[in-house]
Amino acid sequence: MAAPKKITKETVKAVKAEPVKTEEVKAEPVKAEPAKAADKTQVKEVKKPEAEAAAKKPEVKKTTIRKAAVKKAELKSAVHVQFDGKSYSQEDLLKMAKDVWKYDLKQKARDLSSVELYVKPEENLVYYVMNKEFMGSFQI
Repeated sequence: MAAPKKITKETVKAVKAEPVKTEEVKAEPVKAEPAKAADKTQVKEVKKPEAEAAAKKPEVKKTTIRKAAVKKAELKSAVHVQFDGKSYSQEDLLKMAKDVWKYDLKQKARDLSSVELYVKPEENLVYYVMNKEFMGSFQI
């Protein structure tokens, strides 16, 4: 067995000064062997170098498509009050309340922001609260 060499400053400088030589190795594409008819369970994948794959495929531009916001279908409802052979819809009662606001309370139609109606068929009355401060009733 040979004795180990002593490392000196000159050998370190010499190693640092020498450029490292590297060789570029190009891989050749691997060709797939045809599968034997008797052995169909083994299939080998052949990978092509990236340069060939990039050359064959054209560059695809990605575009974003904005979908229109899906609007939920609003619930349509209708309220009808029937009593004593009479029938009133929600729209009829609201129209009467607006008339009370405009003609009886002498207010402007654009100032009406909220209406709450309470129907009491046994008394033939509709009680209202308008703009959370005006309370009263009217006959139907």
